[in-house]
Amino acid sequence: MHVETFFDRNLGDLGIARASGPVEQGASHTLNMNDIEKSDSVVVPLKRANKGDKPPAEPVEERTLAKGNTHQTTTTRTQRRDSVSSGLAGVRKAARMHKRMRFTALLHHVTVDQLRESYNGLKRQAAPGIDGITWAEYGKDGEQRLRSLHQRIHQGSYRAKPARRVFIPKADGSQRALSIWCLEDKIVQQALTTVLNAIYETDFLGFSYGFRQGRGQHDALDALSVGLSRRKVNWVLDADIQSFFDRMDHDWILKFLKHRIGDKRVLRLVRKWLTVGVMMDAGRERLDRGAPQGAVISPLLANIYLHYVLDLWAQQWRGRTATGDVIVVRYADDIVLGFQHDADARGFQRGLQERLAKFGLNLHPQKTQLIRFGRFARRDCRANGEGKPPTFDFLGFTYYCTVARVNRRFMVGRKSIKKRMRSQLLEIKQALRKRLHHSVGDTGAWLQRVLRGHLNYYAVPGNQPSLSYFFIRVKRYWLRALRRRSQRHRMTWVRFGELWRRFAPDIVLSHDYPARRFDAKTRGRSPVR
Repeated sequence: MHVETFFDRNLGDLGIARASGPVEQGASHTLNMNDIEKSDSVVVPLKRANKGDKPPAEPVEERTLAKGNTHQTTTTRTQRRDSVSSGLAGVRKAARMHKRMRFTALLHHVTVDQLRESYNGLKRQAAPGIDGITWAEYGKDGEQRLRSLHQRIHQGSYRAKPARRVFIPKADGSQRALSIWCLEDKIVQQALTTVLNAIYETDFLGFSYGFRQGRGQHDALDALSVGLSRRKVNWVLDADIQSFFDRMDHDWILKFLKHRIGDKRVLRLVRKWLTVGVMMDAGRERLDRGAPQGAVISPLLANIYLHYVLDLWAQQWRGRTATGDVIVVRYADDIVLGFQHDADARGFQRGLQERLAKFGLNLHPQKTQLIRFGRFARRDCRANGEGKPPTFDFLGFTYYCTVARVNRRFMVGRKSIKKRMRSQLLEIKQALRKRLHHSVGDTGAWLQRVLRGHLNYYAVPGNQPSLSYFFIRVKRYWLRALRRRSQRHRMTWVRFGELWRRFAPDIVLSHDYPARRFDAKTRGRSPVR
């Protein structure tokens, strides 16, 4: 009998509704948001009293009298003390109640206020696009520009500009192409992403973590650690989709969007951003496939693409085909699956390759691996003469099999990826060399920020050896840089020790144990507890 994994049941407690299955095209319902306020099946926020200084009609509607607050907004304040759009709240509720509903009027939610919030949410120091307009320059007469942008969007005269293409090095030596968009394009993309998130956050499944509201990388890391520890996992499939963002099919993106979006103006905007192209040295280059990395809306489009291509199919396969426990954790295009039986693992891998091929994707042959992993991996590897169990990487950490020091029970170990840590150390070494003649205080303050940032992500339980090694190397690099400031240096280890204690933070854990934090977020309702 198939045992449902904990990701289906307890991650729904994080406030994310589960999708009931793939949506059949042609079997969807349509609803105009202008009709939502007239529908009895959709609850909308209370309307503002419209009688000015006269007593409002609350007694007729069985509500208490408004004591002089008829001028205030009807939207409630959240725990984050931010205001919530009543229109998007209605969209979110309708999307949660009706899983096959198509929204035919969404663009009116892109208001001037929404554009202003999107502008304020962008990075201040981000590089400008081909028009050269920075965040600060746009804000000099920002209100007038935002109103003009809002008018052009709703009149249909808004035109997206090509993105500026740059290349950044990756850890494996290759280069990643990034697209730097113009500021107005990023504002519109951010505003539309906020509107679409109100719909798709109710559809995405529990094991999807990448680029979602209220979820981060450490949530995915916690879920994976708990799943490997508590479920019957003997095999792990570490899957990597080759050049995913560059191979997304534009026609499939729009087809998937049409399952929920019936507003042609929204679909037209998405198509513009996908096909507007990038500026290269040889001129403008149009793109016939792929979602440009660097675009604000690309992460959402990637999640929608994989929701229909992978997530719904994996959930269906797990319920109908698997004979044992199966766990799934996905962060964008990084996917890790755990299986109880070898036959399930190999069958899923074959089926996944066939499934991805239908949508123009394929698994990376070098980065995809099926390995023994779990509580019996050490015993099985010794029996087969394979040595230590193999490891796999996920979101900056290397996962390995180990045992607790006290009771010798199986534990999932995590440590910083060596290749990535060495790359970071090399960058710090080169930066210290460039700062050779900066003041000691400025360099120490900069180094303190770098080390605190490293601790904020990598200071997890069990990773203390990697953290200590990282700090020791940085300490030696800084001492060497200080001694090179003069041919006759006076920087002894004693003097440098005082300097190091002044700026270097203590190595303390920044994150709780995965099981403890995972159980706290699921409010104790986890069936695997």
